[in-house]
Amino acid sequence: MSNEINLEMVEASQSPPPPYSGWQAKIANYFEFEFYKTNFRTEILAGLTTFMTMAYILIVNPLILSDAIFLEQPKDLFPELVIATGVSAAIGTLIMSLYAKYPFATMPGMGLNAYFAYSVVIGLGFSWRLALAAVLVEGLIFIAMTVTDIRRHLIVAIPSSIKIATTAGIGLFIAYIGLAGDPKVGGAGLIVANPATKTAFGSFRQWPTIMAFLGILIASAFIVRRIKGALLWGIMATALLGWIVGAASWPKGFIQIPPLPVHLFGEAIRGVSGINSTNWVDFVSVLLVFLFVDIFDTIGTLSGLASQAGYLDEKGQIPRANEVLMADAIATTAGAVMGSSTVTTSVESASGIAEGGRTGFSSFIVAILFIFAMFFIPIFEAIPSFATTPALVITGVLMVSSVTGIRWGDMGEAIPAFLTIFLIPLSYSIAAGLSVGMITYPIIKSMQGKSHEVPVVTWVLAGVFVARIVFMTIRFG
Repeated sequence: MSNEINLEMVEASQSPPPPYSGWQAKIANYFEFEFYKTNFRTEILAGLTTFMTMAYILIVNPLILSDAIFLEQPKDLFPELVIATGVSAAIGTLIMSLYAKYPFATMPGMGLNAYFAYSVVIGLGFSWRLALAAVLVEGLIFIAMTVTDIRRHLIVAIPSSIKIATTAGIGLFIAYIGLAGDPKVGGAGLIVANPATKTAFGSFRQWPTIMAFLGILIASAFIVRRIKGALLWGIMATALLGWIVGAASWPKGFIQIPPLPVHLFGEAIRGVSGINSTNWVDFVSVLLVFLFVDIFDTIGTLSGLASQAGYLDEKGQIPRANEVLMADAIATTAGAVMGSSTVTTSVESASGIAEGGRTGFSSFIVAILFIFAMFFIPIFEAIPSFATTPALVITGVLMVSSVTGIRWGDMGEAIPAFLTIFLIPLSYSIAAGLSVGMITYPIIKSMQGKSHEVPVVTWVLAGVFVARIVFMTIRFG
């Protein structure tokens, strides 16, 4: 472990870990508790918080994928999709914990699952097995790119100001996710669609909106009083309040034996055999989109999370970056085999980092909880989406605070950074905001007469982003 890692962002409230013995000492030494000035309580609370902000994926991902699979497989595969989602998230997160030793968790990516279901399967008429095959090939390509060090160089090529801007942009993005959503289906509804103004402030005539707002106040009270686990307790308090007033239904049970995903496991491999002379061009096109979106979403997410946690060294690089990227690549591959759309590093990991999680032990807790959660689906299914609004909003506040590290007096740094921050939430895409920031950065720096400050690899990456935009414009409009 390099001593160059910036630990200034570790919360001042964290204290040096107490001396441990036996198996506790072995765990503490493996995850370097003393170096990160953390302890079991902090890491466990961080893991619980991260999991609670991610648990919705156990319901949302199966719902989205069911829409696509139902076209060919009328049988209700929702329970199997819950297992595929949970197992794939747990596998990736466990590798991230034990191999990369970072508090980052993985899960099927939101946006990528919607693209999988509604654009590829329903829109293009792809078989869901063929779409899973594209995800599988994508994961194998990522593994090769990680082994050859290509993905790490892509991260290194991102200027520090763009990394910081990505952190802030992700903060706004996840806060936007928390504040928006249709209150008729449990969303917060504090931000709603409006035909005249694009978006508008929601109405307090519906319980979910009221609950989301009260939840923000409750979680804020926990935060300002420096209560450990504030975000987790904010989620639970909001959910409980919602159950009491009838804004959401109480859990219908506690334990449910999970079914084996016999109709999903290995179908991605079977889908590869479906590639033929009539569909290979479309297959490659879909594969490239998966690659483009996942590569740059992952780069943006990892850069933002690493910046928030204070991992970046003096060169703006992430120590053990290849280990992180390998965990992410294996997660995608394993997820495809299990029957899930692309599994990637989750921005919700920021909530656990905000609670003080700094080591892989917190992500180990997340992985274990995903496994156990599959036996308690009725409980997590009952947690309404508005209950996660407080955690997402406050995490957004903490991440946006990083903007002080941007040199706003230098327009060559400020303009690309602003575009990155602005476009991530409003385009609903980390990749889109990062693309615009990376393309404009070297151009504006050159206009300043500072092209010598732009490394060649940054120009190359900017060209890749241009190619991504051109390709997606030509292919998908």
